[in-house]
Parts: sequence; C-alpha cells; structure tokens
Amino acid sequence: MAGTESHYILPRPEFDEPVKLLIVVAPYYKDIADNLVAGAKAEIEAAGGSWDLIEVPGALEVPTAINIADRRSNFDGYVALGCVIRGETTHYDTVCNDSSRAIQLMGLQGLCIGNGILTVENRKQAEVRADPADQNKGGGAAAAALHLIALARKWGAQAKGVGFKPRSENIILAGDTGGDTNGSTSA
Repeated sequence: MAGTESHYILPRPEFDEPVKLLIVVAPYYKDIADNLVAGAKAEIEAAGGSWDLIEVPGALEVPTAINIADRRSNFDGYVALGCVIRGETTHYDTVCNDSSRAIQLMGLQGLCIGNGILTVENRKQAEVRADPADQNKGGGAAAAALHLIALARKWGAQAKGVGFKPRSENIILAGDTGGDTNGSTSA
C-alpha cells in the first residue's frame, strides 16, 4: 500500500540567479486543479522562484501551450498540471498517453518540465494526489522542474546544432601556420 511506504525526496535546489516557471493547467476538474496549482506555486516560491499561470481547455492542450511558450517567451521551466479520470471509453488512454508522450519528448529536447498531470481511476485517487496537506503532485511537479533547471544551469547553455560548432567560433585548418583562424586563404 502506497500510504505506508516512505520515499526519499531530494533537497530543494538553490539558485544564484532567479528562476521563472510557467504553470500550465487544465482545470477540467477545477477543485483538483486548484490544489495542484497551489502546491506548485508554494514549491516555486519556497525555492525563491517566480511563476506565471495559464489555463488551457484540457490535458491534451498542455504540451502544446508549453511548446508555444518555449518558442515565444523566456521561461526557465514549465509545470504541467491537470487531471484525467478514467471514464467509460478509451478516450482516457488517448489523453493520458498522448499528453505524457508529448511532455516527455519536449523534455528529451532539453525543456525543463515537471509533469503533474494526474492519471487516475477515480475522483478519490485524484483528491489524495492533489491534497495540499498530503501528496500534492503539483508541488512534486514543480520540484521536478526546479531540479531540471538546476541541472541545466550546472552544465551551462547548450550549443545549438547537433555535432557542429556555431559559425561564430574560429576554425583552424590543418597545416595553417599563417595565424588565419577563420578558414580563409590569403593571396
């Protein structure tokens, strides 16, 4: 039973420079979503960070909103929140799998995202996982995003491109002894 197990929680990361996160929430189950958001806000603020909040219609739109924000804004990380409760159709499987897969793919591309979209069998499970006094997966998702931001900052900015140096770096050609480092030949 999950309630009797103990889990290790990483210490909260510390930052030399401010962090700003975007919380993207699908408030389909408003009371659940509100509790998840409260947990995320509290965790971000406890780490000295700031946040913005946007709402989208459903869990499938959360990854799209994160992708738009990443292309058009300057957030350090993202917190994906929402709740999907199993119903009578296979729509549950589609929403859970597709939203999770999209978030994972963006994470693999370098975005710092904490996934707090609950995927549960019933309302009672959702209430337990969103309870501010108990598990609150919104706070856990914010903590995950903060840890990923700290990791990204530790290793520095990623150079754009795969396997190539940016054009602005000097290139030294083999056998060039004339001090020219940009690859041009002198006549």
